[in-house]
Amino acid sequence: MAASSSGFATTTASSSSSFPLKLKRFGVAVIDFRNKKLRLRTNGDGDRLIQLSCSCSFPGFSVESIEQWWLQSMEKKKSSQRIVQLRALPAFSSSFVSPRSNGASKPEKFYPRCTPRNSGPQSRDTPPKRDTGIANEKDWGINMSNGYSDESGTNEDGSTWYRESGEDHGENGYRCRWTRMGGQSGDGSSEWKEMWWEKSDWTGYKELGVEKSGKNAEGDSWWETWKEVLHQDEWSNLASIERSAEKQAKSGTENAGWYEKWWEKYDAKGWTEKGAHKYGRLNEQSWWEKWGEHYDGRGSVLKWTDKWAETQLGTKWGDKWEEKFYSGIGSRQGETWHVSPPGDRWSRTWGEEHFGNGKVHKYGKSTTGESWDIVVDEETYYEAEPHYGWADVVGDSSQLLSIKPRKRPPGVYPNLEFGPFPPPRDDKPPDFPPL
Repeated sequence: MAASSSGFATTTASSSSSFPLKLKRFGVAVIDFRNKKLRLRTNGDGDRLIQLSCSCSFPGFSVESIEQWWLQSMEKKKSSQRIVQLRALPAFSSSFVSPRSNGASKPEKFYPRCTPRNSGPQSRDTPPKRDTGIANEKDWGINMSNGYSDESGTNEDGSTWYRESGEDHGENGYRCRWTRMGGQSGDGSSEWKEMWWEKSDWTGYKELGVEKSGKNAEGDSWWETWKEVLHQDEWSNLASIERSAEKQAKSGTENAGWYEKWWEKYDAKGWTEKGAHKYGRLNEQSWWEKWGEHYDGRGSVLKWTDKWAETQLGTKWGDKWEEKFYSGIGSRQGETWHVSPPGDRWSRTWGEEHFGNGKVHKYGKSTTGESWDIVVDEETYYEAEPHYGWADVVGDSSQLLSIKPRKRPPGVYPNLEFGPFPPPRDDKPPDFPPL
C-alpha cells in the first residue's frame, strides 16, 4: 500500500454559498465554484428563455482554531514511541478529499447561458473545480468544425456571441485545425472564451487541446487549459502519450485564489510519471502542495509528497514523505513540522527500511526528545505499477489517435532533424504564477 502523508484539519464551507471556500488539509482554504442556478421561463410568444443567477460570498474561518488543533495534536503525540505515519483526527468532518489524478475525472456538467437554441455557441463559462485532476477528452465535448467560419450575433437579452474556425499549415506537414468561440453579457460585466485545437505533422506528432477563461459580474475570474499529446521518440521510435492540465481561479471580492498544474506521461513500455503542483491563498493564509509518482515499467517505483502552509502572523507548518521500492526492498521516510510566530520550531522525522524478508527497521526522533529504533516483523506492501497506465490512456484517447495529418506527397519524407541524444526525463514544471 502506498504511503500517505499525515492528515490535517478539514472544514467544509456552507453549501448555501455559490462560491464557497473549503478549509482542507493544513486547515487552509480552497476555492470551489458551484453551478449557477438555472431558471426556465416562457415569454408571450412561446419562446423558452434561460436565465441564470449567481451570488458570491465567502464564509469566515478561524485561524486560531486551526492553531489550537495543531498544538493539541502535537501534545497528544509526545508520548508516542513508534511513529510510521502521523494521522491526526481532523477538527472538522468533511467528505472532501484531495485525490491524485486517477485518469478519469469528470468536470461538472456545462449549462447554456442566455443563449436561445441554435443561435450561437453555448456558453461553457463554469469555472474549473479544484482537485479534479486531468479530465478525459470525452468530457470536453470537443467538436472541430471543417473549413473556415466566422459567425457572431446578439441574443434577446443583449448578450453577444462569436464563433470562428480555421486551419493553419506549416513546415514538415504541420497542420492545426482550431475553433474559437466566446461571448459576453450586454453590459460587459461577464464574459467567456474557449478555444479547441488539434495539431499534427508528418513525424506522427498529434495534439488535442482546450483553453477556456471567463469572469462574472462579481469580479471572479478563472482560466483553464487541457492538452494531450502523442509523439514518437526519434531515436527509439517508442510511442508515448502526455496529458496535462492547468487551472486557476481568483475571487473578485476577497484576497483569495488557487492554481494547479497536473501532468501525466506514459510510454508503450510501461514507463509512467504523474505529478501535480498546487497553490492557494485566502486572505492571510497560503498553502502549497507538490507530489509525484514515477514507475520505470520494470518494477521500480518512487512516490513523494510535500505540503506546507503559512499565515501572515508567521505561523508555518507542513508534512512531507517519500517512498522507494524495487522487488520488495525499499524505504519510506518523512517529516512533520511546525514553526510558531516567535520562531520556535517543532519537528518529527521517521523512516522505514524494508529488507524484503519480512523484517522492517523503523526509526525516528523529534525535537521534543522522542526517539525510536526497532526492527519488527511486518509485511511489505506497495504499488509497483500505476493503477492507470498505458493501456488505459490509449483507450481514453480515441479522439487524439484519430487525428488525420495532411496527406504527404510521394517522395517527400518528414524531417526528423536528429540532434544530440535526449537528456534524462525531467518533470520539473515552471514556478507557480502570481494569482
